[in-house]
Amino acid sequence: MDNPKHPSILRDMTHDSDILIVGGGLSGPILALALAQTGQRVTVIDALTEKVRKNATFDGRSYAVALTSQRLLEGVGVWDAIADNSQPILEIKVTDGRACQGPSPFFMHFDHAEIEEGPMGYMVQDRHIRRELLDAMAATDGITHLSGETVTAQHIDPAAASVTLASGKVLTGQLLIGADGRSSGTAERAGIKRTGWGYGQTALVSAIAHEKPHHGIAHQFFMPPGPLAILPLTGNVSSIVWSETAETAEAFNALPDADYLTMLRPRFGDFLGEISLAGQRYTYPLSLSLAHRLASDRLALIADAAHGVHPIAGQGLNAGMRDIAALAEVITDAVRRGEDPGSIAVLQRYEEWRRFDNTTLALATDGFNRLFSNDNTLMRSVRDIGMGVVNALPGLRRSFIREAAGLTGELPRLMQGQPL
Repeated sequence: MDNPKHPSILRDMTHDSDILIVGGGLSGPILALALAQTGQRVTVIDALTEKVRKNATFDGRSYAVALTSQRLLEGVGVWDAIADNSQPILEIKVTDGRACQGPSPFFMHFDHAEIEEGPMGYMVQDRHIRRELLDAMAATDGITHLSGETVTAQHIDPAAASVTLASGKVLTGQLLIGADGRSSGTAERAGIKRTGWGYGQTALVSAIAHEKPHHGIAHQFFMPPGPLAILPLTGNVSSIVWSETAETAEAFNALPDADYLTMLRPRFGDFLGEISLAGQRYTYPLSLSLAHRLASDRLALIADAAHGVHPIAGQGLNAGMRDIAALAEVITDAVRRGEDPGSIAVLQRYEEWRRFDNTTLALATDGFNRLFSNDNTLMRSVRDIGMGVVNALPGLRRSFIREAAGLTGELPRLMQGQPL
């Protein structure tokens, strides 16, 4: 039954669902939970099986969840179950230098105590978020989770969107949402092109156990081949995202664990004492990717399906969270007004809301990477002086802290801590 406070006025019971979401990673389930709480019937089509997603062990993959993204997770009802496994990010230290030589004397230091809202964000392991999302979907009326299913075809007509699954089943809804990553089949089948390029860099990702406590401090160390992010997890463990040239990263990743750590130590430093690997090691190539459109008739793209950016500022996930909160708000408000949520007039509101922010983030991360991932003497001087200026000016420093916490721009209601 529809939620009487949030009726789905235009519901056509001949549709299998009001909303079809392709992608069962993080973005699809979060959006499904947001929409279901307003009375929408949602189907999430997940290529991986539920068993694979739920049985994940500690593997080092983690996310920096900004304060406003944490509010979104709280708004969809999963944060309380995640909170005990999260690590607040209390400070961020940004330095520049070379391996074996230590950091430059110029740096930026951001402390959460300079803003009133609380920690700038939280570090959470991938496995904890995914499990809680699966449990929440299973417990929520109005959500159908199809695991181990893939979409082979999609069709849009004036009244409905439909998808054909590998199993042969056809599903219909008022709106089709692509949450299926940078290689989005939903976008490709819709003829939505992408702009992007590779950086010639690869990220080496793993969890590192260390002797000394991290005190909730995240570190970003810029080196000529690429940045090294050291991100605090619960206990004496940190997640690293270590960017190197593609050739070097391939060589490092082929090393045994002991030799891998030998390569990491001069870059990591000794400020956390002795280090060791905790969990598996991963690599992924770094690139920029922007979909030319975020919406068309009865179709919208969110998160990595819409945009993929360099992880230099750790904001890719949080940009996707903003997409989710914005689209959920646009759909909910349209339904309350008696509009068709799949109409292009409605979906263009979402695109107009998110297009500028996503493009700006992509250009900013691209520019930062080009500025910092080089060994040009003049460029090094410019960026070091720039960091010193930012760190010396409280107002400017505070604006960077608010940006890191996700508190700037036009925030959707869920990211303000308000209900849909």
